[in-house]
Amino acid sequence: MNRKLTTLLFLLSIVCSFAFTQTTQKAKRPPNIIFILADDLGYGDVSCYGQKRFKTPNIDRLAAEGMKFTQAYAGTAVCSPSRSSMFTGQHTGHTPVRGNLAVKPEGQYPLPDSTVIIPQLLKRAGYATGCFGKWGLGGPGTSGDPVNKGFDEFFGYNSQTLAHNYYPYHLWHNREKVLLPENRGARSVTYAPALIHQKTLEFIDQHKDQPFALFVTTVIPHAELAAPPAYMKKTIGKFGPETPYVGPDTSAATFTKSGPYLSQPYPRAAVAAAMLVLDDQVGEIMRKLKELHIDENTIVIFSSDNGPSDEGGKELAYFNSSGGLRGAKRDLYEGGIRVPFLVRWPSQVKKGAVNNQLIAFWDLLPTFTELAGVPTPAKTDGVSIVPTLTGKGKQPQHPYLYWEFYEQGGSVAARMGKWKAVRLDLATTSNGPIELYDLDTDLAEKHNVAQQHPELLARFEQIFAKEHVPSPAFQFLPKKANAE
Repeated sequence: MNRKLTTLLFLLSIVCSFAFTQTTQKAKRPPNIIFILADDLGYGDVSCYGQKRFKTPNIDRLAAEGMKFTQAYAGTAVCSPSRSSMFTGQHTGHTPVRGNLAVKPEGQYPLPDSTVIIPQLLKRAGYATGCFGKWGLGGPGTSGDPVNKGFDEFFGYNSQTLAHNYYPYHLWHNREKVLLPENRGARSVTYAPALIHQKTLEFIDQHKDQPFALFVTTVIPHAELAAPPAYMKKTIGKFGPETPYVGPDTSAATFTKSGPYLSQPYPRAAVAAAMLVLDDQVGEIMRKLKELHIDENTIVIFSSDNGPSDEGGKELAYFNSSGGLRGAKRDLYEGGIRVPFLVRWPSQVKKGAVNNQLIAFWDLLPTFTELAGVPTPAKTDGVSIVPTLTGKGKQPQHPYLYWEFYEQGGSVAARMGKWKAVRLDLATTSNGPIELYDLDTDLAEKHNVAQQHPELLARFEQIFAKEHVPSPAFQFLPKKANAE
């Protein structure tokens, strides 16, 4: 009897020890990271930030179950440099890709071999890494190809120019060119965001048992304005009289999908329908995490690469896409760079929190490296926002934030506390007038108070001079010489 009891106790101790070890290992496992980056989504384009024309319940749920930031900034006012800023942890005075510079035969100016970006750093901590959507930081086979920058899997558009079309002729899966012949000519059969979303969910399934970092760089709601017929049926006729957008596909017999937007008879309905697609996809990602029992230890961030665009027939005023802010895409005023930013992490982030901490895209790299437990590179302009998210420790503060934009004559901007400074027309002169705005009292940047604060202008002059490191590849372009 004693021998049996001893054996039983011994076996029980082994089971308990194993269970304790498994629990400890699970507790020590760093969080999964999912960063959902919308494309040309304005500060007012989701309902939890004030959108009234349509609803985004799944995106809103991220705010209800997590933290909503009210003063979050993109890397700059257009796609490629904003993404470069995010992935490198450097603002646009330092990051290597500073404009939408297309290269042949496909893609944009590449990230160099010497630049180490987020997925390369996270792989050092054992993360599986994936990017699904739009890239725009180096064409196939270049140093900036996503498979050369730390991603285990990439599926989507390599070129942001070709990502102007929702029914493209091809996508890329790592180094494989995936042809979509059913979309030839102006045909609209395979909706790329749906195909990309399917691959996104498969990635989560495949890597549920290890830490993973997933970048969902959707092309929605970038023009062209298009959504599958089932979604269009939900929105057509709900937005008053429509003014059709007429693209080159209606008249050109040789039309090819190489950037121009296809025609859309119902632009307003298409905007709302595309946002329904995006919102449903966010909801499906969240349901997948719950089904796999990994949502508690997964940090999900939702944001946009820059402000909204009026291209392809979108009416910014009708949708109040800039949320009452001045400007839009390609502006360094608030409407071009202030973006929605939501963070859900059930085990760490307080539900329903609203935070006015000043943050920018270059803060993501040091945040993710801290979460993963790997060293942060010295050449970063960011600070980790883990203390803000968890409520533990002291949050480092930026003395100021800085942006550059190389198109439309060239501009720079900086924010220091409540003060925002903007300088335009850098392609013409390097020392033009500085505009100054008090964002506490003038969020719409209507009242230039530069003449009343010469001491602040002197300080911003110093910031502009200090933070701009010249780039041999990118020069400030005259107003009529935009890269894209």
